[in-house]
Amino acid sequence: MQAHIPVLLDEVLQFLHPQAGGKFIDATLGAGGHTRAMLDRSSPDGRVLAIDHDEVAIAETVRNLQSFGSRLEIVKANFRSIASIAEQRGFTDADGVLADVGLSSMMVDDASRGFSFKREGPLDMRMDREQEMTAADVVNTFAEKEIADILFNFGEERRSRAIARSIVRSRPLKLTSDLVRAVGAVMGTPRYGHIHPSTRTFQALRIFVNDELSSLESFIDASMSVVRPGGRVVIITFHSLEDRIVKTKFRTPVIAGKALTKKVVTASEEELRRNPRARSAKLRAWERA
Repeated sequence: MQAHIPVLLDEVLQFLHPQAGGKFIDATLGAGGHTRAMLDRSSPDGRVLAIDHDEVAIAETVRNLQSFGSRLEIVKANFRSIASIAEQRGFTDADGVLADVGLSSMMVDDASRGFSFKREGPLDMRMDREQEMTAADVVNTFAEKEIADILFNFGEERRSRAIARSIVRSRPLKLTSDLVRAVGAVMGTPRYGHIHPSTRTFQALRIFVNDELSSLESFIDASMSVVRPGGRVVIITFHSLEDRIVKTKFRTPVIAGKALTKKVVTASEEELRRNPRARSAKLRAWERA
Protein backbone atom coordinates (compact mmCIF):
# COMPACT_ATOMS: atom_id res chain seq x y z
CA MET A 1 0.00 0.00 0.00
CA GLN A 2 1.38 3.41 -0.98
CA ALA A 3 1.92 5.84 1.89
CA HIS A 4 -0.54 8.72 1.88
CA ILE A 5 0.76 11.89 0.26
CA PRO A 6 -1.64 14.87 0.25
CA VAL A 7 -1.93 16.26 -3.28
CA LEU A 8 -1.04 19.87 -4.18
CA LEU A 9 -0.16 20.53 -0.53
CA ASP A 10 2.09 23.54 -1.20
CA GLU A 11 -0.57 25.14 -3.38
CA VAL A 12 -3.30 24.51 -0.79
CA LEU A 13 -1.22 26.19 1.91
CA GLN A 14 -0.39 29.08 -0.42
CA PHE A 15 -4.06 29.88 -1.03
CA LEU A 16 -5.40 29.16 2.48
CA HIS A 17 -2.40 30.70 4.25
CA PRO A 18 -3.11 29.15 7.69
CA GLN A 19 -1.97 31.33 10.59
CA ALA A 20 -2.09 31.25 14.36
CA GLY A 21 -5.58 31.86 15.72
CA GLY A 22 -7.24 30.97 12.41
CA LYS A 23 -10.24 28.74 11.88
CA PHE A 24 -10.21 26.34 8.95
CA ILE A 25 -12.45 23.56 7.66
CA ASP A 26 -11.14 20.47 5.90
CA ALA A 27 -14.35 19.17 4.37
CA THR A 28 -12.74 15.92 3.21
CA LEU A 29 -10.53 14.62 6.02
CA GLY A 30 -9.44 11.36 4.36
CA ALA A 31 -6.04 10.28 5.64
CA GLY A 32 -5.54 13.69 7.25
CA GLY A 33 -2.53 15.00 5.33
CA HIS A 34 -4.02 18.39 4.51
CA THR A 35 -5.55 18.66 7.98
CA ARG A 36 -2.20 18.01 9.67
CA ALA A 37 -0.51 20.68 7.55
CA MET A 38 -3.18 23.25 8.40
CA LEU A 39 -2.83 22.49 12.10
CA ASP A 40 0.95 22.73 11.91
CA ARG A 41 0.85 26.07 10.06
CA SER A 42 -1.75 27.58 12.39
CA SER A 43 0.11 26.63 15.57
CA PRO A 44 -0.17 27.22 18.47
CA ASP A 45 -3.89 28.01 18.65
CA GLY A 46 -5.38 27.66 15.18
CA ARG A 47 -8.34 25.30 14.92
CA VAL A 48 -9.50 22.89 12.22
CA LEU A 49 -12.94 21.37 11.78
CA ALA A 50 -12.65 18.20 9.69
CA ILE A 51 -15.53 16.41 7.97
CA ASP A 52 -15.68 12.95 6.43
CA HIS A 53 -18.45 10.44 5.78
CA ASP A 54 -16.19 7.38 5.99
CA GLU A 55 -16.02 5.97 9.51
CA VAL A 56 -12.94 3.90 8.61
CA ALA A 57 -10.96 6.98 7.58
CA ILE A 58 -12.06 8.85 10.69
CA ALA A 59 -11.03 6.04 13.04
CA GLU A 60 -7.59 5.75 11.43
CA THR A 61 -6.94 9.47 11.21
CA VAL A 62 -8.09 10.24 14.77
CA ARG A 63 -5.24 8.08 16.02
CA ASN A 64 -2.69 9.85 13.80
CA LEU A 65 -3.81 13.35 14.77
CA GLN A 66 -4.66 12.91 18.46
CA SER A 67 -1.62 14.96 19.50
CA PHE A 68 -3.41 18.13 18.32
CA GLY A 69 -6.03 17.67 21.03
CA SER A 70 -8.90 20.16 21.13
CA ARG A 71 -7.51 22.15 18.20
CA LEU A 72 -9.06 19.51 15.92
CA GLU A 73 -12.73 18.59 15.75
CA ILE A 74 -13.94 15.76 13.51
CA VAL A 75 -17.51 15.20 12.37
CA LYS A 76 -18.87 12.21 10.42
CA ALA A 77 -21.09 13.65 7.69
CA ASN A 78 -21.34 14.39 3.98
CA PHE A 79 -19.57 17.65 3.18
CA ARG A 80 -22.76 19.01 1.61
CA SER A 81 -23.89 19.62 5.21
CA ILE A 82 -20.99 21.98 5.89
CA ALA A 83 -23.21 25.00 6.71
CA SER A 84 -25.16 23.32 9.51
CA ILE A 85 -22.03 21.62 10.87
CA ALA A 86 -20.10 24.90 10.90
CA GLU A 87 -22.96 26.62 12.72
CA GLN A 88 -23.14 23.90 15.36
CA ARG A 89 -19.35 23.98 15.91
CA GLY A 90 -18.79 27.73 15.82
CA PHE A 91 -17.01 27.82 12.46
CA THR A 92 -19.39 30.09 10.53
CA ASP A 93 -16.70 32.75 10.07
CA ALA A 94 -13.96 30.40 8.90
CA ASP A 95 -10.77 31.78 7.38
CA GLY A 96 -10.69 29.02 4.80
CA VAL A 97 -12.36 25.86 3.56
CA LEU A 98 -10.69 22.99 1.71
CA ALA A 99 -12.20 20.06 -0.16
CA ASP A 100 -10.16 17.37 -1.91
CA VAL A 101 -12.93 15.48 -3.67
CA GLY A 102 -10.77 12.71 -5.08
CA LEU A 103 -11.18 9.17 -3.90
CA SER A 104 -8.82 8.68 -0.97
CA SER A 105 -5.93 6.26 -1.32
CA MET A 106 -7.23 4.48 1.79
CA MET A 107 -10.43 3.59 -0.05
CA VAL A 108 -8.73 2.65 -3.33
CA ASP A 109 -6.24 0.36 -1.61
CA ASP A 110 -8.90 -1.45 0.44
CA ALA A 111 -10.15 -4.26 -1.80
CA SER A 112 -13.22 -4.78 0.40
CA ARG A 113 -14.53 -1.34 -0.62
CA GLY A 114 -14.81 -2.33 -4.29
CA PHE A 115 -13.56 0.95 -5.77
CA SER A 116 -10.65 -0.37 -7.81
CA PHE A 117 -10.71 -2.55 -10.92
CA LYS A 118 -7.15 -3.56 -10.00
CA ARG A 119 -8.21 -5.32 -6.79
CA GLU A 120 -10.79 -8.06 -6.52
CA GLY A 121 -13.48 -7.37 -3.97
CA PRO A 122 -17.24 -6.98 -3.58
CA LEU A 123 -18.99 -4.47 -5.85
CA ASP A 124 -19.67 -2.00 -3.07
CA MET A 125 -18.30 1.50 -3.84
CA ARG A 126 -20.09 3.21 -0.93
CA MET A 127 -18.09 5.99 0.67
CA ASP A 128 -20.53 5.94 3.58
CA ARG A 129 -21.19 2.32 4.50
CA GLU A 130 -24.33 3.30 6.37
CA GLN A 131 -26.15 4.06 3.12
CA GLU A 132 -28.05 1.21 1.52
CA MET A 133 -27.41 1.26 -2.24
CA THR A 134 -24.23 -0.36 -3.54
CA ALA A 135 -22.74 -0.68 -7.02
CA ALA A 136 -23.89 -4.31 -7.04
CA ASP A 137 -27.49 -3.13 -6.63
CA VAL A 138 -27.11 -0.87 -9.67
CA VAL A 139 -25.55 -3.39 -12.06
CA ASN A 140 -27.84 -6.25 -11.00
CA THR A 141 -31.23 -4.53 -10.69
CA PHE A 142 -31.28 -1.40 -12.84
CA ALA A 143 -32.68 -1.51 -16.38
CA GLU A 144 -30.19 -1.63 -19.23
CA LYS A 145 -31.04 1.90 -20.37
CA GLU A 146 -30.62 3.26 -16.82
CA ILE A 147 -27.16 1.72 -16.59
CA ALA A 148 -26.22 3.09 -20.01
CA ASP A 149 -27.32 6.58 -18.97
CA ILE A 150 -25.24 6.36 -15.77
CA LEU A 151 -22.13 5.31 -17.70
CA PHE A 152 -22.58 8.08 -20.25
CA ASN A 153 -23.56 10.91 -17.90
CA PHE A 154 -21.14 10.19 -15.06
CA GLY A 155 -18.29 8.44 -16.86
CA GLU A 156 -18.49 10.09 -20.29
CA GLU A 157 -18.26 6.55 -21.66
CA ARG A 158 -18.97 6.62 -25.40
CA ARG A 159 -19.70 2.89 -25.56
CA SER A 160 -22.12 3.05 -22.67
CA ARG A 161 -24.96 1.21 -24.41
CA ALA A 162 -22.85 -1.77 -25.43
CA ILE A 163 -21.28 -2.01 -21.97
CA ALA A 164 -24.70 -1.79 -20.28
CA ARG A 165 -25.92 -4.60 -22.52
CA SER A 166 -22.91 -6.72 -21.57
CA ILE A 167 -23.48 -6.00 -17.87
CA VAL A 168 -27.11 -7.13 -18.04
CA ARG A 169 -26.10 -10.31 -19.91
CA SER A 170 -23.44 -11.05 -17.28
CA ARG A 171 -25.75 -10.95 -14.27
CA PRO A 172 -25.32 -11.62 -11.46
CA LEU A 173 -22.18 -9.53 -10.90
CA LYS A 174 -20.86 -9.80 -7.37
CA LEU A 175 -17.15 -8.92 -7.61
CA THR A 176 -15.11 -6.15 -9.20
CA SER A 177 -13.59 -8.80 -11.48
CA ASP A 178 -17.10 -9.67 -12.75
CA LEU A 179 -17.60 -6.07 -13.82
CA VAL A 180 -14.13 -5.88 -15.41
CA ARG A 181 -14.95 -8.96 -17.51
CA ALA A 182 -18.30 -7.51 -18.59
CA VAL A 183 -16.63 -4.29 -19.68
CA GLY A 184 -13.75 -6.18 -21.31
CA ALA A 185 -16.18 -8.14 -23.47
CA VAL A 186 -16.91 -4.83 -25.18
CA MET A 187 -13.75 -2.78 -24.74
CA GLY A 188 -11.09 -5.48 -25.02
CA THR A 189 -8.05 -6.03 -22.81
CA PRO A 190 -5.91 -3.24 -21.29
CA ARG A 191 -3.14 -1.87 -23.49
CA TYR A 192 0.10 -0.42 -22.16
CA GLY A 193 0.07 3.35 -22.07
CA HIS A 194 -3.70 3.57 -22.51
CA ILE A 195 -6.44 4.23 -19.98
CA HIS A 196 -7.80 0.97 -18.55
CA PRO A 197 -11.01 -0.07 -20.35
CA SER A 198 -12.93 -0.20 -17.04
CA THR A 199 -11.88 3.23 -15.77
CA ARG A 200 -14.91 5.21 -16.93
CA THR A 201 -17.40 2.52 -15.91
CA PHE A 202 -16.02 2.31 -12.36
CA GLN A 203 -15.92 6.11 -12.13
CA ALA A 204 -19.52 6.45 -13.28
CA LEU A 205 -20.88 3.87 -10.86
CA ARG A 206 -18.95 5.38 -7.94
CA ILE A 207 -20.21 8.88 -8.69
CA PHE A 208 -23.79 7.67 -9.06
CA VAL A 209 -23.80 5.47 -5.94
CA ASN A 210 -22.47 8.32 -3.79
CA ASP A 211 -24.42 11.15 -5.48
CA GLU A 212 -21.10 12.96 -5.79
CA LEU A 213 -21.90 15.71 -8.29
CA SER A 214 -25.05 16.89 -6.52
CA SER A 215 -23.18 16.83 -3.21
CA LEU A 216 -20.36 18.89 -4.70
CA GLU A 217 -22.75 21.56 -6.00
CA SER A 218 -24.47 21.84 -2.63
CA PHE A 219 -21.13 21.96 -0.83
CA ILE A 220 -19.72 24.78 -2.95
CA ASP A 221 -22.74 27.03 -2.42
CA ALA A 222 -22.74 26.34 1.32
CA SER A 223 -18.97 26.78 1.74
CA MET A 224 -19.16 30.30 0.30
CA SER A 225 -21.49 31.32 3.11
CA VAL A 226 -19.31 29.71 5.77
CA VAL A 227 -16.11 31.70 5.15
CA ARG A 228 -15.72 35.26 6.45
CA PRO A 229 -15.22 38.20 4.04
CA GLY A 230 -11.72 37.68 2.68
CA GLY A 231 -11.95 33.98 3.51
CA ARG A 232 -11.12 31.44 0.83
CA VAL A 233 -12.53 28.21 -0.57
CA VAL A 234 -10.05 25.80 -2.20
CA ILE A 235 -11.26 22.73 -4.08
CA ILE A 236 -9.24 19.92 -5.64
CA THR A 237 -10.97 17.75 -8.26
CA PHE A 238 -9.83 14.77 -10.31
CA HIS A 239 -11.97 14.64 -13.42
CA SER A 240 -13.61 17.01 -15.87
CA LEU A 241 -17.18 16.66 -14.57
CA GLU A 242 -16.16 17.88 -11.11
CA ASP A 243 -13.83 20.59 -12.38
CA ARG A 244 -16.55 21.96 -14.68
CA ILE A 245 -18.89 22.36 -11.70
CA VAL A 246 -16.25 24.14 -9.60
CA LYS A 247 -15.26 26.45 -12.46
CA THR A 248 -18.87 27.45 -13.10
CA LYS A 249 -19.72 27.95 -9.43
CA PHE A 250 -16.65 30.10 -8.82
CA ARG A 251 -17.45 32.27 -11.84
CA THR A 252 -21.09 32.73 -10.87
CA PRO A 253 -21.06 32.49 -7.05
CA VAL A 254 -24.16 32.63 -4.86
CA ILE A 255 -22.29 35.15 -2.68
CA ALA A 256 -20.14 38.04 -3.91
CA GLY A 257 -16.56 36.98 -4.43
CA LYS A 258 -13.93 36.28 -7.05
CA ALA A 259 -12.08 33.31 -8.48
CA LEU A 260 -8.39 33.47 -7.58
CA THR A 261 -7.34 30.95 -10.21
CA LYS A 262 -7.85 32.13 -13.78
CA LYS A 263 -6.38 28.86 -14.94
CA VAL A 264 -6.62 25.56 -13.14
CA VAL A 265 -3.60 24.69 -10.94
CA THR A 266 -2.01 21.28 -11.52
CA ALA A 267 0.82 19.32 -9.94
CA SER A 268 4.44 20.20 -10.66
CA GLU A 269 6.81 17.74 -12.31
CA GLU A 270 8.55 17.32 -8.97
CA GLU A 271 5.30 16.37 -7.23
CA LEU A 272 4.37 13.95 -10.00
CA ARG A 273 7.67 12.15 -9.50
CA ARG A 274 6.91 11.81 -5.78
CA ASN A 275 3.20 11.08 -6.14
CA PRO A 276 1.90 9.81 -9.52
CA ARG A 277 -1.66 9.90 -8.12
CA ALA A 278 -1.52 13.69 -8.38
CA ARG A 279 -1.43 13.62 -12.18
CA SER A 280 -5.20 14.22 -12.52
CA ALA A 281 -5.51 16.72 -9.65
CA LYS A 282 -6.91 20.16 -10.51
CA LEU A 283 -7.09 23.01 -7.96
CA ARG A 284 -9.27 26.12 -8.05
CA ALA A 285 -9.59 28.82 -5.39
CA TRP A 286 -12.19 31.48 -4.61
CA GLU A 287 -12.24 34.43 -2.20
CA ARG A 288 -15.30 35.99 -0.57
CA ALA A 289 -15.69 39.73 -1.15
